[in-house]
This record gives sequence, C-alpha cells and structure tokens, in this order.
Amino acid sequence: MRQFTEIIQVKAQGRKLYDITPQVLKWVNEQVLTTGLLTLYIQHTSASLLINENYDSDVLVDMEAFFNRLVPDGDSLFVHTVEGPDDMPAHVRTALTQTSLSIPVVDGGLALGQWQGLFLFEHRHMPATRRILMHLIGD
Repeated sequence: MRQFTEIIQVKAQGRKLYDITPQVLKWVNEQVLTTGLLTLYIQHTSASLLINENYDSDVLVDMEAFFNRLVPDGDSLFVHTVEGPDDMPAHVRTALTQTSLSIPVVDGGLALGQWQGLFLFEHRHMPATRRILMHLIGD
C-alpha cells in the first residue's frame, strides 16, 4: 500500500464554480496506482467541493442561481457579518455542501462517471487562493 499527498492551489476570482478536474486527474495519473482511493479536502470555511456535471455549463449557472436564492447575501437573519454581507452566507453554503470528497481509483484512473467533474465552489465575492489537499492511497 502506498500513499501520496499534494496540495493544489486555486486562484478563485470570486463566487462561482471552478473546474479542478484536469489538475486532479493529472496528479493522480502521475502517481501510477492501479487501485485506490483519492480524498480531496478543502482547507477553508467559505468554499467547498462538489462532484457535478461538467458537460453543460448551464448546470453551473443554475447551481449558483439556486444557492443565491437559498442563502442570499445580506440576509438580516445573520449576525456574523465581520467581512461583509457575503460572509455568513458563505459559511452556510459550505455547511450545505461538502468540504471533502472520496473518489475511487480503478484500473489506474479516477472512477468518475461520464459527465462528472470535480469543482471548487467559491462562496465569497472577493478573490482568494484556496488550498485543496489531495491524499491518494492504494496499490
């Protein structure tokens, strides 16, 4: 059993979904494992990770529209607004999504479905560099 770790950094330019699939696939392929498990973990509280469709970009637009309606910026419900009106909504969005993903490695590659991609979901409007820890274990 072998283990590998790496951190990728994504320069998010504001609220949206960023496709990280190519970076992750490249790194996994460099490790040359036949079978294993990849864990992705984002080291932030106002951004998250998703597996979603990467074929039709309208899916990403609709995801953002849904979250804008579900958790609007500046909602008077929130007390925590230290960093602006998108501060607490970003934390709620993170709580509703995921901070880690597990993807099997089968026959030397990630076992993603035909239309699946890996995304960083940035929940803040301001630019930020996000760190995602990748941990791969297997043979």
